[in-house]
Amino acid sequence: MTASPREVFFAFLKMGLTSFGGPVAHIGYFREEFVGKRRWLDEATYAEYVAIGQFLPGPASSQVGLAVGAHRAGIPGSLAAWLGFTLPSAVLMIALGLGLGALGGLQDHAALHGLKLVAVAVVAQALWQMATRLCPDRRRATLAVVAAIMVLLLPKTGGQLIAMAAGALAGVIFLRDLADESQGQQSAVYAGDRRVGAMALGAFFLLL
Repeated sequence: MTASPREVFFAFLKMGLTSFGGPVAHIGYFREEFVGKRRWLDEATYAEYVAIGQFLPGPASSQVGLAVGAHRAGIPGSLAAWLGFTLPSAVLMIALGLGLGALGGLQDHAALHGLKLVAVAVVAQALWQMATRLCPDRRRATLAVVAAIMVLLLPKTGGQLIAMAAGALAGVIFLRDLADESQGQQSAVYAGDRRVGAMALGAFFLLL
């Protein structure tokens, strides 16, 4: 269903004003809002966007937000989603940066320490929600645990790339039946020009 960029902007502005925590928590909030409440997309489509967002460099929540915006209202919707979600944080960070000197620094302030503790709880809740929905069976849960161990043992960028490549290979070998079940369904990827998509993919690997 196609909507106006204005609708997308205000939906993401609401999320930008109320979503605390980091990218993992944001992905959980997005799922609750756009899959559960607004029903802009289904679970399978959202899971595909999350996978693509995790593959791309940068904060995954930004990538997922752009994809959801494009899914709802095309490229203008993607820009509206980014602006609506990022604007509150950008304004707050600029205001905090300008006022930090006058406040004498907040590094050891008790309020900041309290926010860090709350953020841990928020991220843990979002992680648990995503795990129960994206890893509903033993095979996928095992792959997720193995990938997490690989990233912990190889914390640099190379380790992340190895984990993603190993996950793709494991999916082809162990999850082929799940892919066969989804054949015939419409792809979740934004349907744009294939040549533009090929150029974007080539630019991605070149810059990487």
